[in-house]
Amino acid sequence: MPAETLAGRPGTLTPEQEAKLRQFWQVTLKVFGVVAQSDGHELNGSNGVDVGSSGEATDAVTQTLQQQQVVDAPGSEKKKKRTSFFGRKRQQNDGETQVTPAPTDATANVPTLLSSAVEGDDKYGQTKEFQQALASQTPEDLRTAFWSMVKLDHPDALLLRFLRARKWDVERALVMLVSTMHWRGQEMHVDDDVIKEGEGGALQAAQSSDVQVKKEAEDFLAQLRIGKSYLHGLDKHDRPICVIRVRLHRQGEQSEKSLERYTVYLIETARLLLSPPVDTAALLFDMTNFSLANMDYAPVRFMIKCFEANYPESLGVVVVHKAPWIFQGIWTIIRGWLDPVVAAKVHFTRSLEDLEEFIPRDRIAKELGGNEDWSYDYVEPSPDENSLMLDEAATNALLTDREEIVREFEVATTRWITLSTGAAENADILVKRNELAESLRKNYWQLDPYIRARTLYDRIGVIGSGGEIKFYLGEMAVEERTTEAGPVAHETSPDDVD
Repeated sequence: MPAETLAGRPGTLTPEQEAKLRQFWQVTLKVFGVVAQSDGHELNGSNGVDVGSSGEATDAVTQTLQQQQVVDAPGSEKKKKRTSFFGRKRQQNDGETQVTPAPTDATANVPTLLSSAVEGDDKYGQTKEFQQALASQTPEDLRTAFWSMVKLDHPDALLLRFLRARKWDVERALVMLVSTMHWRGQEMHVDDDVIKEGEGGALQAAQSSDVQVKKEAEDFLAQLRIGKSYLHGLDKHDRPICVIRVRLHRQGEQSEKSLERYTVYLIETARLLLSPPVDTAALLFDMTNFSLANMDYAPVRFMIKCFEANYPESLGVVVVHKAPWIFQGIWTIIRGWLDPVVAAKVHFTRSLEDLEEFIPRDRIAKELGGNEDWSYDYVEPSPDENSLMLDEAATNALLTDREEIVREFEVATTRWITLSTGAAENADILVKRNELAESLRKNYWQLDPYIRARTLYDRIGVIGSGGEIKFYLGEMAVEERTTEAGPVAHETSPDDVD
């Protein structure tokens, strides 16, 4: 049967979940400096939108932004001209809902309003990051970071990841979203460095006369060349598989910075391999020949933070294959770091038959005892593979197209927020938003070779033109394929470790 669309996704929302999504868009657009101005509609939750018991989130954000607007009011020193997505002013059209940047930036004092996120449930300090983001970045900065992260995703699907991760608490989801935008743009530089420079950039940096730059690049490339981790194939639920060959890691061989860059690079690449309704990946830790020399807690903790804090709801299953008995104590420590929801996704397998519960035998590489005649082989970047990234005219034209689609999506979304769930116009607005989301997806794949350096998976044909994904020679693209759901996997238990 076709891959299943799970609950809490676009197209499967309950009325209550849809109301939460509306509210999340409402507060998100406020933080991004976007407000609705038409027909007397205001984004205040009072026009038929049932925000339920979490309505305080809207009030909190509204209060925060109002206080910031006082600081940035006419005559104040912090007043700043607002511009639209990618820096151009918005044009007003009579007779339709307008989306305009709010006359504020987020550099004012941020009061501690998000109390429920502060008290006892802030594992990664995201409330502090949220407040720092509002204090140090403009709404346009955060907005740009959000639409950059959207890439080929339906914008609703991205927001829903944060809502599901925070159990539909809009206030906590907003904190998580904004702190993630801050992390992507200000700390990890995901889009303007990791993805933009990629493997080709690392190859050039490896020739640098700067010793530190050279080492970081060489460490990054070394992991790619040996195939410490790689993306290949699909599990029984059509989730792309990331295989981590733990025996190839040695503590201290690569710098912590290069390990983190490599981790984010793989996660971002894996995102490109997702084909809706599939929206999660499978991790397979190959523990064959594992020894204590391979154990390194720092990159494990970083990976956990990525999936729990910055890439929520991205893991479908984690399979730990052929772990030896010495891993029992290590697993006890790691399990203590995991959110219970993530820990429940971890399963131990000992044999090929166990592994077949998750991956068909003909998709399991011979290295793991399966029937697939495939092995990892790294192909070096070619000198001219990123030449399109030098074409500024074409890049700007596609960015302009994307800006217009984003503007239309925000207009449609602000209108959707003001409608009651049962309003006659609601269905038409939803259709319009879905059409615009599809336009964003198509635009991304046109823009992709101009803003993302090519990867191994582009070079070997896994990622094809227009985002066509093909893992297996002679097979149809992922989005055309159907799959049989696999049997229910057994529960996680430390006793499963060999």
